[in-house]
Order: sequence, then structure tokens, then C-alpha cells
Amino acid sequence: MTAFTPDERLLWPDGAPYAEGDGPEDRPAIFPYLLEGTDRPVVIVAPGGGYGTRAAHEGEPIAKWLNGLGISAFVLRYRVAPYKHPAPLADALRAVRTVRARAAEFGIDPGRIGLLGFSAGGHLVATAGTQWEGPNPEAADEIDRASDRPDLIVLCYPVITFKDPHTHAGSRQNLLGETPDAALVDAMSAERRVTAETPPAFLWHTSDDAAVPVENSLLFAAALREKGVPFDLHVYSKGVHGIGLAEDHPYASGWTSAAAAWLKTQGF
Repeated sequence: MTAFTPDERLLWPDGAPYAEGDGPEDRPAIFPYLLEGTDRPVVIVAPGGGYGTRAAHEGEPIAKWLNGLGISAFVLRYRVAPYKHPAPLADALRAVRTVRARAAEFGIDPGRIGLLGFSAGGHLVATAGTQWEGPNPEAADEIDRASDRPDLIVLCYPVITFKDPHTHAGSRQNLLGETPDAALVDAMSAERRVTAETPPAFLWHTSDDAAVPVENSLLFAAALREKGVPFDLHVYSKGVHGIGLAEDHPYASGWTSAAAAWLKTQGF
């Protein structure tokens, strides 16, 4: 039984770093979809939208699907354009820290916290999975003393690389600007940041995705393989970009059952 209250939980109640105002889009937050009980696994969901918006069909419906698997969930309101890097990444990592630090309050197992993202939200999740910093035991803020490393990541038709020719130009421009420095492009290409400490990953994509080429998932999977990180990779032959749960799709609808099976193997 779901016991969620769909109210926002601000990640920085006193104001977020890099904030340029005090409206909802300046105040990153998580929205809880919590199951009753204690020590539940949880997945934080980052909808896609090219770092310019956040797609509604990749938020609440995904949280409710996760609830159906016995997994609590949060939907992340991370900052998008005109905000640029590092604001979205700060939001994602703060969300992991917050959920871990407040695990008892949320009925969460602090050792089973995942991140799931679609498209540009997948880039955000892959970045969080490769650029987490770890706990800061000297921090004055108790939330910053919690680890920001997700225990697993799920990447749904993700943007991974910011390097041509396989990047999604809109996501790169919204996050890094029109003419980003080559070193920053390289640093924000997630396939370049994978290490042996990157959490296990589940990836799915369609091979004819015309918006975010399948090479994005292939590059990340190859990097995971090179570093010895466990992963699942599922590529479906047809399917337009942005199909979310894909419930009525003749090819890609199986991603949810594949992901459910993988999550179970990970103890979720």
C-alpha cells in the first residue's frame, strides 16, 4: 500500500547553491511516493527533457510503477535551463544524500538507494553515478555527511556523451552553453568518467532512436565492461525517443519486466 504525500521536500530549505531566484524552478526538491513499512529500497527518478524541461510522463508514472514492484520512489525536480552545470548535478547528488540521511524517517534502507533517469535525466544519473564525491564527515550539515553514491543506476534511452557525432546537441547546449570548452565537454561525457567504483547499471535504448543515438548506451556499456562494473544492456529494434513506460509498444514494452528482474537481482 502506498502511503505517499505528493508534497515537495526541498533539498535545501534555506536556499539552493547557484540559485538565481526563489521560485519553484530555483528550489530543487524531491516528491515522495513511499510505501508503508521500513527498510524499503528506493529509487529516485529524474525525468528527461533535454535539460530544458522535465517530462511529466517520465516522473509520476515511473514512481508508481516502482511502487508496484515494492520499491519506494521519489521524483526529482532538478534545475534545468537557464541553469547550467553544475546545478543539476548538485541537485541529484543532494537528493541521494538527503534520502540516505533521512532514511529512517522515510522508511528507507540507506544501503539500497538507486537513481533512474530518462534521456537527459539519464545523463544526469550517469553523471551522478560517475562523479559522486562520497561522504564529508567534517560537514556542518548532517545531510552532507551522508554519502552521495547511488547503489545502482538505471538509464533509459540516456544521453551519455557530449562529444560529436553521437551527442544530443540540445542537452549539451542547455547544460554547458553554446560554445563549451572542449575539456568540459570531455569531462561531462559520462563514458569517459566510468571507474571500477561506478555502481551497477541497467541500460535500455532503441536502435532507431533518431533523437539520442543508441551509441550513447553502447559507449557507456563498453566503458562499464572495461572497468569490470556489472551491467544489463537491452536494445530494442524499433521505438521513437521518449516512450517512457512503453506499455503499448510492440518492441520496447519488455523493458519494464527486464528492469524489474534486474532490480530484484540487485536486492531491490
